[in-house]
Amino acid sequence: MNLLPIDEKFEDWDDLLALILASFAYMHPRIDPPSSALRLTLQSLKEKARVEKAYAAVDNGRLLGCVFCKPEPPDCLYIGKLAVAPDAQGKGVGRILLQAAEDHAVECGFSGLRLETRIELEENHHVFSRWGFVRTAEAAHPGFTRPTFVEMRKSL
Repeated sequence: MNLLPIDEKFEDWDDLLALILASFAYMHPRIDPPSSALRLTLQSLKEKARVEKAYAAVDNGRLLGCVFCKPEPPDCLYIGKLAVAPDAQGKGVGRILLQAAEDHAVECGFSGLRLETRIELEENHHVFSRWGFVRTAEAAHPGFTRPTFVEMRKSL
């Protein structure tokens, strides 16, 4: 498996969008409000990659996963759109992508990573906990009076 930057040289935008949508599809009937992944377009995905550091996991020419990393000065890197193809989950792809994010955070001088995951997706909370993340807060999307997501952080 190779880890490639998603940058101006990246060409597989259709596959990247399809990967994100496929890997997030299981959550749609379970979460409210709907995932921001549903609002992604090829153009907005390209813009996201332009302003954030992003990586793709590729094996034999097949896109297996991605992660987007956004600096949140002064101390952390936000991890977003961590996506792994459904048939590649549980095979270490997510860990490889997370390691790339950790390496980038260290290069940037950040002391930690931060992510948000939906409150209903307890299986994600457990995976991120196994990867060293600690639950730090619950919050609500605009217009909601109940918590809709969990913030988790990992110290580096």
